[in-house]
Order: sequence, then C-alpha cells, then structure tokens
Amino acid sequence: MTTERYNAREAEPRWQKVWDQRNIFATRNDDPRQKYYVLEMFPYPSGRIHMGHVRNYTMGDVVARYKRAIGLNVLHPMGWDAFGMPAENAAMERRVHPKAWTYQNIAAMKAQLKSMGLSLDWAREIATCDPSYYKHQQKMFLDFLEAGLVERKLGKVNWDPVDRTVLANEQVIDGRGWRSGALVEQREMPQWYFRITKFSEDLLQALDGLERWPEKVRVMQRNWIGRSEGLHLRFALDPTTTPSGEDELDVFTTRHDTLFGAKFMALSPDHPLAGAAAAKNPALAEFIAECKRHGTAQQVIDTAEKQGFDTGMKAIHPFDPTWKLPVYVANFILMDYGTGAIFGCPAHDQRDLDFANKYGLGNTPVVCPPEQDPATFVITDTAYEGDGRMINSRFLDGMTIEQAKEVVARRLEHTSRGNRPVATRQVNFRLRDWGISRQRYWGCPIPVIHCERCGIVPVPESDLPVTLPDDVDFDRPGNPLERHPTWKNVACPQCGGPARRETDTMDTFVDSSWYYMRYADPHNETAPFSREAVDAWLPVDQYIGGVEHAILHLMYARFFTKALYDLGYLGFTEPFANLFTQGMIYYLGAKMAKSKGNVISPDAMVERYGADTVRLYSLFLGPPEQDAEWFDGGVEGSHRFLAKLWRLAQASAAEMPPGIPASVPADGPGADLVRKAHATIEKVTNDIGARFAFNTAEAAVHELVNEARSTEAASPEQRRFAVATAVSLIQPYAPHITCELWQLLGGERLWDEPWPVADPAMLVSDEVTYAVQVNGKLRGQVSVQADLDRDSVLEQARAHPNVARHLDGSPVVKEIFVPGKLVNLVTG
Repeated sequence: MTTERYNAREAEPRWQKVWDQRNIFATRNDDPRQKYYVLEMFPYPSGRIHMGHVRNYTMGDVVARYKRAIGLNVLHPMGWDAFGMPAENAAMERRVHPKAWTYQNIAAMKAQLKSMGLSLDWAREIATCDPSYYKHQQKMFLDFLEAGLVERKLGKVNWDPVDRTVLANEQVIDGRGWRSGALVEQREMPQWYFRITKFSEDLLQALDGLERWPEKVRVMQRNWIGRSEGLHLRFALDPTTTPSGEDELDVFTTRHDTLFGAKFMALSPDHPLAGAAAAKNPALAEFIAECKRHGTAQQVIDTAEKQGFDTGMKAIHPFDPTWKLPVYVANFILMDYGTGAIFGCPAHDQRDLDFANKYGLGNTPVVCPPEQDPATFVITDTAYEGDGRMINSRFLDGMTIEQAKEVVARRLEHTSRGNRPVATRQVNFRLRDWGISRQRYWGCPIPVIHCERCGIVPVPESDLPVTLPDDVDFDRPGNPLERHPTWKNVACPQCGGPARRETDTMDTFVDSSWYYMRYADPHNETAPFSREAVDAWLPVDQYIGGVEHAILHLMYARFFTKALYDLGYLGFTEPFANLFTQGMIYYLGAKMAKSKGNVISPDAMVERYGADTVRLYSLFLGPPEQDAEWFDGGVEGSHRFLAKLWRLAQASAAEMPPGIPASVPADGPGADLVRKAHATIEKVTNDIGARFAFNTAEAAVHELVNEARSTEAASPEQRRFAVATAVSLIQPYAPHITCELWQLLGGERLWDEPWPVADPAMLVSDEVTYAVQVNGKLRGQVSVQADLDRDSVLEQARAHPNVARHLDGSPVVKEIFVPGKLVNLVTG
C-alpha cells in the first residue's frame, strides 16, 4: 500500500467498487435513527455532466457524508428529469427514437456521476419517462380533476414556433422560448390548467415560515404571486362614443388615491370592448392583430415599447361628470390581470408616463414628495412612485396616500349606479393558473378521452398508465401523437362509442413537482408512495439547486405539495425545509456553455487529476452561493494539496505502528499542533454543518496539514492525531484518497467512523492576537500571552518590524488599547 505516489486512476474505481458491493450508501426506511434527507435537483439527461453538475452534487455529497458521520440515517438519492423537447429534437436530427436517446444519455451520465464517488443510493433511482413513474402522475391528475384542481379552457398561450408547443409564461425569457430561443407568438387554444391560483394566499403566507430559504428566492416568489389590495371601480362610459351603447367599464386599481391624476383609460387587446370596437374599425383590428403576434408573458409586455390606439370612446371620471378620459387599446395591458382595463395616472406610474409622453396626454402630479414644494413640483420623464402628501386632488389635498385611499374607497362604496356600488374593495393576485398542455410526444400523456357524446371522460384507473406508442415518426413538424390513429382513436370508456385520446402531454415541470416524494418509496407499484414513507422522510431537510428555478420548479413543487396534502396523500404542506441556491461557474469570463466554447470536461479533469481533486477544487472556488471563476491553475493547487496529505500520511506511517489515537495530550513541544487539530475540528464542523462554508472549511484543513508538516518537535502520536484528524475532516470532499490513507494509518472503514469531536478544553488558547494599527491603518499583528499586561502588549506592538518602520521615530501622542483585540498608535 505504501507507494511513492498516490495513483487515483487505480484507487478511485477500487473504492467505488467496494462501496457498491457493500451497499454502503443504501438507505433503509426502517432505520430507527433520526432521518436526514439531502437532495440536489435532478438533472436532465442531456448526455454529459458539466462542472455545474460537479459542484452541485459535490455540495450535496459533502453534506450527506457529514450527516452520516454524525449518526443520522441519510437519504441521498438520484434520478432523471427525462421527458422534454431535446429528446424530440434529437429524434428529428439524428433519426433516433427519443426513448433510446434518453436512456443512452442516462447510462452515460450515470457512469460519469459514479466516477465522481458520490454517496448516492442508486437503488432508489427513478426516471420520469418510465411508465412506472408517470402512471402515478396520471392518477394524481385524475384526482386533481375530480377535486376541481384541473380545468380545460380556451386561453391565450405562448406558442413556440420552433418547438411547436405551448410555453408557460415562466418559460418565456426575454420574449423567446426558454429552450429554442425562438420569438414566441400569442395564440388562443384549448388548454389544460392546474388551478394553482386556488392556493395563491396559502403560497404567499407560507413563505414567512420558510426561514431557511434564501431571502432572494422568497422575494421572487412573493413578487410572482403578486398580492395587491385595491378597488374594483366601475367607470361610466359615454354611450354615444361606444360601439353598441356600452355604458360601463370595470377597472381594478391599487392606486385609487391618484384618481385626480387620471389622463386616459387603457384596454387589453383581448378585452371584449376592444373586440367590439375593432369589429367596426379595421385600423384598430390590425393594431390588435399586431399586439397578438407577441407573447403573453408579463416580462415581455413590460419591456416592449408602449403602443396604443385611440378608440374614440370616452370614460367619465367618477368624481366629476364633466371630466372625460380617452379610451385606448394598449399593448401593455393583460386581460388576465385585474379586469383587463386600467385608468392611467402618468405622474405616478412609469409605464403610464411613457405611454402618455408618447401620445402627448400630459400629466398632473397628485402626490408631492416630502421635500418638494407643491407649487413647483413637476414630472417630466420619471414618474414619482414614492410617498408624500396629496396635491391637485380637490378634497384629498394634504392627506397621506393611505388616508386618500380610504376616503376614495369609502365615498365610492357608498355611491351607487344601477343599484350597485360604484366601487368595492378587492384583493388581486398576479399569479395565474398553470397551463400544462404541451403539443409534443415525449411527455407524460394526459389521461383523458374526448367523446362527442359524453364529453371529457377520465381514463379508468385500471387502464393506467396510458403509455406512449413506440411506433412514431418525426419526419414532419408537430406532435406525432396527432398522426397516430391506432393510439389516438379509441372507444369511449363510458358509452363505448368512437372517441379520441387527449394528444397533448404534460409540461415537464409536472414531472419534477413530486419526484422528491417518490424517492421515499420508489418501488411502490400501487401508489406513488405510502403515506407512512413519505411522511417519515419529507420534507426534504436540505435541497440544493440553482436560483433560476425560484419561480418555475420551486413554486410548482410547493403547489403540488399543498394539493396532495388536501387530497390526503401526505401530512405536510411544504416540500423543502432548507433551500440552498448555488452560484454559476464561469470560465474565460463567461458562464460555461457549449455555445460559448468554454466548457471544461469533468471527464478530462477526472482522468488527469482524479475525482477527489475535481471535487476539492469545485468547492474551493469561493463561497458556494456566489458565482465563481474556474481557474486551471487552481486545480493544480488542489492536486498538490492531496499529494502533500499523501506524503504526510506516508511519513506518519513510517514513524510509528498502525493505529488511530482517539486523543493525545496537549503537552510538550507538539502541544500547539494538538490544539490546532481540535480547533480545526471545531471550524470544519461549524462551516459544513451550520454555514455551508465549504471553501473555508477546506482551507482550515489545508492549514492543519501545513502545521503538521512544519512542526518537527511533535511526538509521533501527536503528529498521527493531527494527520488522522485532517483525513477525517477532508473525507466528505475527497472520499477515495482518505479511505486509502485511513487504512494506511491503521484504521479500517472510514465511512463507518464517527465524525471527530473537538475537546472544549483544547479550544481555550493561552495566547491572543492583537491587530496593530498606526494612525488607524493595519500595520501588523502580534501574538502574546493572554494574561500579558497593557504596557507589555504595547511594547511588543511597537517592536513589530513593520509597525516600527511606519512609526519611523515619530512621537506617539495617543495609545488606543482594546484588550484582547486591538492596539492603535497615533503619531503627532
């Protein structure tokens, strides 16, 4: 075993084989120990893992190995988010079936992940494209349908003309499809929707309890849910100006305090009144058609140039019958938020101001900032959206915004038109129902049948799963299921008459909305999981993944959990107790991507340096929550550290018989080394266990190894204790070489060893380090006996070479002394 150099190519596969043969990382559901469920977001099987995967899964693996070492029953599974458009694109480009392409990629990526030495329970592996998985998803869909959580309705959708499928608003990035990059179009199609909006308030309020989630993620979800309290206001219309004598326009507003700043009304292009006007105005009809050639995502609409069409209709101000407002159709108003109509107050809404400036509508400030003179306060190109007092608002002048809102609401609530109040208080949400219909083959079939006689008929549970046909072709664009008569055309389960299957498949985000639950009981054939198993393992104790999933995946997973709770599937309402979002890896100044030609191959790095080196460096790049720059020279540094640790252990093995001392006395010349070992245990335990500070924990072990090498006066037992401590602490990062070294030092199964515990008595240092400043600038540090008096500390501080150089004989006029921390020498 004691060789001159460590051979990672030989050792790493050997230890991986040992772990596999002994089922070291298999997890039992009946284990009586306290559970700990650590999970990284599962990958899409694209064919190769990248350095982002390596960093992500190494983080989870360090946590999993640490939690096992402190005695917990750890679940650390892996699976594949295996449905989706890339497989169909590959089928068209390479003439290979999506199923074959997907499973080939799974095999390749699984081999790569295994080469990284990840402590995964592969016995729980799942793939969302496996009928044994998605048959349970289909049953959930039917249960949601029965419970009123699924709806089929005509809706405006984002159509990706390249992938030829519908996209959710969240899947439209800067007006383009999130996978194809194509400019999306707006279409009206019948779609299946999950009624996530039924949980709007619950999803919002529950965020307050997710204290171990990053605040930025909670803010993003709060903003997406978008709760707003306002007024449902019925503006009167001048019927002589409307297409068919319409006399009323409903508006929802959160800024009813600004009514006296109103300059225009604006309708969504999809508003019924806009449609009625367009039927008599070809120019307006063409404007509406142009608006619909763009997507429905709020982000796209917010960033597009504000455009409008003056319909000639007039609305009447609710407080002044002589005040008439022009009614426009505008491209920045969405029909599915509020009522699809607004009143525009340009002075206090930037969107409205941009629109008003474009069309010369002017603005009237009605809220004056505290520091401004109302007589001279004007708005030009920037709306004022802050707090202040009301101006130019008749009976509201001088009030605060909240006071003005209350007065306006109260007055209009008590004003009637047609036996109804002009206004009512209302709560609105920005969140919209989740459209899950996708016009593609490689997805989970939606288990319903359409019958002309019976309507929508659920597939009987006994007929689940509805599986995808294998004999499909991708020679033409579009969904192959539409062109597969023997699969599409079936008998109605109710009347036996001719019917057809639903050919839309589910959005792949449905697949990933509950996969983490399936890991609790992955081989259950009759149910997605047993209630006992899922309640025992869930919620996930530590979830790790990218912040880019803050809205898409994490919101949907929370919805699914709450829906399944209501249906009795499980006994908890939030899926992830603790969330960590890791940063991106950059190389050559850009995020790693094939399109940018800056991808570093993990395979090549593992082949050259070994998996342990790659794992170490991926976490040494910097704080894991921040983006990091890959530096080739840094990999060499991690490799040199492992070589240094190897040589140190070799030397220790040569100077005393095999054996791992549980503790050694901190006396004699090696006392400082023993104390350093205990301090390192304390540091690494806190950094991994409490703070996810993987990089600083690793740096602390580097320091211990360096001190063990440089402290020649330590006894063999003291050095062995320090070396064994370093091996134990770095084991979660570098599991292969540490297993090798543990045996070399006289141990057996490092993976069975408990985590080292620092002796509190060893953490009390008899020395203290002072920062020494000259005129407030740090010039050095001095370490002195903890009980040294003030004058002696000042004497040593003055004697520090760099301090003496900066004093340069100048008289010290003031000495600032902070016991145990700081000396500041102020010169005249």
